[in-house]
Amino acid sequence: MYSYDKTGKKSLGARTEDELMKYILQEPVEPGQKIPNEYELAEKFGVGRSTVREAVKGLVSRGILEVRRGSGTYVINTNSVDDDPLGLSKIDDKYKLALDLFEVRLMIEPEIAALACKNASEEELKRLKRLCDETEQLYRGGRNHISKDIEFHTCIARCSKNQVVEALIPIINTAVYTFANLTNRLLKEETLETHRAVTDAVLKRDSVGARCAMMMHLTYNRQTIMKLLEERDGKKGRQKQ
Repeated sequence: MYSYDKTGKKSLGARTEDELMKYILQEPVEPGQKIPNEYELAEKFGVGRSTVREAVKGLVSRGILEVRRGSGTYVINTNSVDDDPLGLSKIDDKYKLALDLFEVRLMIEPEIAALACKNASEEELKRLKRLCDETEQLYRGGRNHISKDIEFHTCIARCSKNQVVEALIPIINTAVYTFANLTNRLLKEETLETHRAVTDAVLKRDSVGARCAMMMHLTYNRQTIMKLLEERDGKKGRQKQ
């Protein structure tokens, strides 16, 4: 059963909405797939069916779910408007989007990592190490690591203590999600190695090391997207012949 913190200040419906979103991401339930019916979800979350309906309505309003009369409720997107304020998830060519996102990330994330070295609190450093460890455990265990990977990059951004960087977090999150879905673990060892290098540098407050490690992390990823894009375009060219 997916449980939630009943001591939180959010309403039961809002907490169930959060848990339903977590369920969609962790299973994962991909866009185009149907979620379980109201009865199954009520059993899963330990709430009434009316609470489930409220949660579903919330995710419909966020552009995550679509209710199709006579058929069921389907996932149509896993990035909500709040998580994707620029509407990047609506761009059809995900490979080109991923490449463009990497260009932007290369401009800003190495410097964000350097700022994190300077401004992170000791508590935030502990959290960063924990997230690095948890991401690696999920990745090596063959489980869905995307949400934890996003938490890892979000933590680094928040450690910068820069309010503009805070506003850019949804763009970084969209980039991480897009890349992970396109590559499907192609860069497991490189990702884990560079995640660890970034973490170690930030823990040592080594701004030069953090900047270089983040640059290496993003460069590995960008090269992979470039290769996949070339393979795709080459296949399209052969099909036209």
